[in-house]
Amino acid sequence: MSILVTGAAGFIGSALSQALLARGNRVVGLDDFNDYYDPALKEARAARLTDQANFTMVRANLADQDAVFAAARLHGPFRRVVHLAAQAGVRYSLENPMAYVQTNLVGQMVILELCRQTEGFEHLVYASSSSVYGGNTKLPFAVEDRVDTPSSLYAATKRADELMGHSYSHLYRLPMTGLRYFTVYGPWGRPDMALFIFTKAIYEGRPIQIFNHGDMMRDFTYVDDIVDGTIRALDNPPPDTEQPPWRLYNIGNNRSEPLLRLIEILEETIGRRAERQLEPMQPGDVKETYADISSIQQDLGYSPTTPIDEGVPNFVAWYRDYHGL
Repeated sequence: MSILVTGAAGFIGSALSQALLARGNRVVGLDDFNDYYDPALKEARAARLTDQANFTMVRANLADQDAVFAAARLHGPFRRVVHLAAQAGVRYSLENPMAYVQTNLVGQMVILELCRQTEGFEHLVYASSSSVYGGNTKLPFAVEDRVDTPSSLYAATKRADELMGHSYSHLYRLPMTGLRYFTVYGPWGRPDMALFIFTKAIYEGRPIQIFNHGDMMRDFTYVDDIVDGTIRALDNPPPDTEQPPWRLYNIGNNRSEPLLRLIEILEETIGRRAERQLEPMQPGDVKETYADISSIQQDLGYSPTTPIDEGVPNFVAWYRDYHGL
């Protein structure tokens, strides 16, 4: 039996696929290698997977139901699916909203239908986001909190994905777990994320833009901790006795760090001071995130281990190596 991982050439998807392969699973990855950011980075991630015997990469658009179902007929059946593919980014949703509708909404429905039509289906784990908490001011964010005031279209699509998943789990008793990821970073990370942007700018001698004049905090979560939590969820589907067999967890580092502290660690690691350009808050952004992870700790034994003091230098070491610096 193969595990389907959508977004397998992406940041989290490639890291998760590596971990699944390392423990002996057979993995089929699906990705469209779009140009939201440099496809060369996606190709490089994929190259680390495709030379392994138990991995197959399918190049297809998630919203293309015929292509996704054809992959399932050829390489499946997929009784366990980790659905990570999405159009990411809060700010880009202001520029290209239809990309979020196609990938995040239509794509989610394609995966739900694939799972529904798979005989003996066991578990769907899908990525949500801390963005669903919007402008909530109660901290830390808990899965029981109301999330009906999203601050961006990206967040709205992620909340819609959760509701679509709940409806399918209720109607068809599909075992399903949604994971609200909190600010993931680490080696092979996305170029549109703050840590990557800041690192690139410092090495190139350009100023870094710091929004809300630096008064921001994030629950920065190292990619290895994200992968650990995702695999724990995958291995523990909600029991059939639950009605519906549907769960939702936060996956974060359970620490809200000042953005300026992240920048200080980055400067110390690189050995250069950043030229700081203070800017107002960007539309759709939020001031602070902080994950309450008590549910996933209790149910699955999840415990993040990597503080930013370790994670940021690990990212910089990868960045230097990848760019030959």
